[in-house]
Amino acid sequence: MTAESTLTEQAPKKVKVKVQGGASDTVYGLGLIGAWIFYMGRATTTEDKVRGFFKGFIWPVTLVHDLLKFLNKEEPQSPVEPNDN
Repeated sequence: MTAESTLTEQAPKKVKVKVQGGASDTVYGLGLIGAWIFYMGRATTTEDKVRGFFKGFIWPVTLVHDLLKFLNKEEPQSPVEPNDN
């Protein structure tokens, strides 16, 4: 007695992908357009317009950097010097 395995062909299953939570992309996109309007609207030369185009991509980095700099306005403390007695 021999065991034979039969291969059956199955139709490929259709996979439905549901994407959720795209709100952050929308906010970033609107911010990008707003940054381009801000930077490129103030530009007077072509070089400034190109610079403004690229600044539009990195506006979140600038925003967070300036916010952290604003929140950390305390004077740095000088290190404690040892007493030489």
